[in-house]
Amino acid sequence: MDGMDTRNQRVPERGAGPRGDGDPNLDWLLARVARGDHGAFEQVYDRLAGPVYGLIRKVVRDPAQSEEVAQEVLLEVWRNASRFDPAKGGATTWVMMIAHRRAIDRVRSANAEAQRDQKSAIAEAASSLDEVAEAVEANLDRERVRRCLNSLTDLQRESITLAYYGGYTYRQVAGLLNMALGTIKTRIRDGLIRMRDCLGVGV
Repeated sequence: MDGMDTRNQRVPERGAGPRGDGDPNLDWLLARVARGDHGAFEQVYDRLAGPVYGLIRKVVRDPAQSEEVAQEVLLEVWRNASRFDPAKGGATTWVMMIAHRRAIDRVRSANAEAQRDQKSAIAEAASSLDEVAEAVEANLDRERVRRCLNSLTDLQRESITLAYYGGYTYRQVAGLLNMALGTIKTRIRDGLIRMRDCLGVGV
């Protein structure tokens, strides 16, 4: 803390409360803190740590987070004590305003993180569902194609399989099946028409 020894002490749940917001001694101590007085800060800490934690706990609810926010508030008091203006209110009011602001910020941050996590989970679930749907649709399409291929004659099925799944040219298919090129072209054309009708594909 800019050279200040905080002794790593935790914020207590109970502490000596201030003697009132108009306590001139507390205002004076805060003015000393603004000049880097460690001893004055320790007294401010002892006086306000309990009330600060209590206020934050009412807003944040979670004890561990409340404790963390309380330490952030007291660190802010140490670093920004020079901003305290006793003409605008007492030291307690000023510190408690910082505590309330920090507590609200923590709640908003936690809520925003929860919403992000929820959206991320929904997106991941939707993505998984899309992948499943695509896989099912692809399998159904393959099944339909297989069923329609089986409805063709042997020559039509062999010709189409070699040409469209094997990557052979019509001339190569004719050579592989020992058939005339014209015959292969006719069988493939007729087979594709039957496949189109079977799959329900429009012309």
